[in-house]
Amino acid sequence: MNDTFGIRESLSRLGIQSQNLGSSTGLNWLDSGESFFSSSSPADGSLIARVQMTSPDTYESVIATAQLAFEKWRLVPAPQRGEIVREIGNALREVKPDLGKLVSYEMGKSYQEGLGEVQEMIDICDFAVGLSRQLYGLTMHSERPGHRMYEQWHPLGLVGIISAFNFPVAVWSWNAALAWVCGDVCIWKPSEKAPISGIACQLIVGKIFAKHGMPEGISCLLMGDYRIGELISQDSRVPLVSATGSTRMGKLVGQAVGARLGRSLLELGGNNAIIISEQADLDMAIRGALFGAVGTAGQRCTSTRRLIIHQNVYEEVKSRLKSAYSKLVIGNPLDEKNHVGPLIDQDAVNGYLAAIEKVKAAGGKAVVEGGVLEGAGFESGCYVKPTIYEAENHFDIVQHETFAPILYLMQYETLVEAIALQNGVPQGLSSAIMTTNMREAEAFLAVSGSDCGIANVNIGTSGAEIGGAFGGEKETGGGRESGSDAWKAYMRRQTNTINYSSTLPLAQGIKFDI
Repeated sequence: MNDTFGIRESLSRLGIQSQNLGSSTGLNWLDSGESFFSSSSPADGSLIARVQMTSPDTYESVIATAQLAFEKWRLVPAPQRGEIVREIGNALREVKPDLGKLVSYEMGKSYQEGLGEVQEMIDICDFAVGLSRQLYGLTMHSERPGHRMYEQWHPLGLVGIISAFNFPVAVWSWNAALAWVCGDVCIWKPSEKAPISGIACQLIVGKIFAKHGMPEGISCLLMGDYRIGELISQDSRVPLVSATGSTRMGKLVGQAVGARLGRSLLELGGNNAIIISEQADLDMAIRGALFGAVGTAGQRCTSTRRLIIHQNVYEEVKSRLKSAYSKLVIGNPLDEKNHVGPLIDQDAVNGYLAAIEKVKAAGGKAVVEGGVLEGAGFESGCYVKPTIYEAENHFDIVQHETFAPILYLMQYETLVEAIALQNGVPQGLSSAIMTTNMREAEAFLAVSGSDCGIANVNIGTSGAEIGGAFGGEKETGGGRESGSDAWKAYMRRQTNTINYSSTLPLAQGIKFDI
């Protein structure tokens, strides 16, 4: 490991040691007897640590422990649960530089983005603390005299969380912080491509729960590949499964959970576009498109994949993008002078190269050429050049999400045409329009406008605040995480009717006298 940026010291301060690299129900590592798999950094190819796979027997032990923990945790008053989550947020504040560095090194995103991901965790803890006093139900007027009706919300139980490599900790926290204040316990399978960040988080939260005398099993960790995800998805003891990843993966999870009539919360692929109007502030448009397309090396579900540009400004936008791309600095993500880090692994590089070949074969024209970088600093083989192609929306490769920094340009004449292009893909996560025209902005947000779960005006597609519900439509899965009323996904609704009269009238005026 090249320790120029102090990774070993950060790992040590986070408590990452050989004896806690595997399944856990709190602070204890469970020896599964299974083989180990490796986590290596795409930044320099170095081994970070080896992690033990979860066995079926260990899985059963974790589930049993979580079930017992739920029996106790659900009885803790919600505001008290919120106070514990508050302390988790404070603990994250203390380790933000080290955890951000680990996220950056293990996943490959820039250090600033790694810090931002930890800040998202802190923010959702703050949100959840307030939420713990706002798990509101409704009261309703009964049609029957002497009756009162209301609804209340109860915790579901075990919440399974399957997270992706690109946000190895933040999306887990979106689910976990809300689930905990709702009274649920969490079973987390982090991505096998970024497991060490998950172990660090488990150690942080485990200490807080233990400090408050809470039982093992409120926060559980499972390690492994898709087979662990299958165990969670097929397990009727896990009433809710929240899964983040590809559309292909989400369909498998949805089918498995649906077959047992469980609930699934799916946050899947995106194929996000920015419409750049003739009346756009082009300085803002270029800035938004640039970060959206190359931030996290194009490995965000909200990354900008398509630019739909008005024909009257198309050539200027294309020229300015070429100039901006020529100034990008690619290299180790922990070096803050670099704009773009590596792809996660060699499979991602192969997907990037295959997509370039497909767009060329379909007739796409290169604006900025791509390729794999070699030589000093690029020994991991995971560094690629952000690339731009002129393409048509109907190209098969354009219709699919490629998790890499590939941007497609296309022209439009009318706003109706632009919105049709924006909506004309199977995914429906994030979208944006750059315009100074109020009518265009409102048309984009109207019922006949963007069909995505996220629609922005004069900001890009990438980057969301935790106060709003996050998720998308169509093949993005329809799930909502984080803010707004997303908490309701983690609870069950109960309608209650209380008769305080001395008679028993029936609803709808039905008579049943004997």
